[in-house]
Amino acid sequence: MLQRFLDPSVLANISGLDLVAKTVVDGFVSGLHRSPDFGFSQEFAEYRAYSQGDDLRHVDWNVFARTERCYLKRYRGETNTQLLILLDTSASMGYGSQPVHKLDYARFLAASLCYLAHTQRDAAGLIVFDEDVKNYVAPSTRQGQLFRLLHAVEECQVGTRTDFAKPFAHFLNFLRRRGLVVVLSDFYEQPETIIQTVEPLRFRGNEVILFHLLDPQEIAPTFRSPVLLQDMENNSSLEVSPEYARTDYRHKIDAHIEALRDKAKGAGLDYFLMNTGRPLDEGLREYLAVRQGRL
Repeated sequence: MLQRFLDPSVLANISGLDLVAKTVVDGFVSGLHRSPDFGFSQEFAEYRAYSQGDDLRHVDWNVFARTERCYLKRYRGETNTQLLILLDTSASMGYGSQPVHKLDYARFLAASLCYLAHTQRDAAGLIVFDEDVKNYVAPSTRQGQLFRLLHAVEECQVGTRTDFAKPFAHFLNFLRRRGLVVVLSDFYEQPETIIQTVEPLRFRGNEVILFHLLDPQEIAPTFRSPVLLQDMENNSSLEVSPEYARTDYRHKIDAHIEALRDKAKGAGLDYFLMNTGRPLDEGLREYLAVRQGRL
């Protein structure tokens, strides 16, 4: 019965991001078959990604043999983690073929992750960006931190073009401890540029997750007559036929998704495509299942 409340269009009618976040997290946790401790980092209770300088005696070589990724065994005293969310508010995030556009969906997701971290007493922070850093809430477990985060997410507005370099440079300047970094974006940039910008975070020992948010009409457009499409970031326009949308466009978007996924994997980053037409908790559970299956 709870599932019907997690449809994006229904979530949009819930008053207050705090209630949206609680609704999503409750639905997410209710769908898990084991402990939901930091839903995105259950394995972090036992493992941490290797970074240069770590003691090789703590590497789990069995995991390395199965995954070709190097993880260290983590002790109970280390299980609390730090979460930092980087939220893209560039103009293209304002697109939506449904009542909930991509930025709305990203806001729901960011609020839910903050709420989840708060319930598990993990430090959480936020960087809001387009071509510049628009807001920064430093990771903290201080009283009132969840309110500060939700307020910052609530205040997000559609901005200008995307520039990944500035927010990631900002993050590296203020990085004080390892943690989990979540990037919420439609990633309308060359995959090589995205990965080159994000990859240095891994060198600092962070786990990095790229959530690729796309509208259903961006993944598989369906229209019966020619339409004039306008780029929301540079205002250029292009007339597109249904035939082009079914063939050339589909090949290009599929190639973009595949390239980003492959390059992220090659750089040791997690990648997950989120269709904004899907229920939020369903996507989170699917991502967790994929992640657990790799360990």
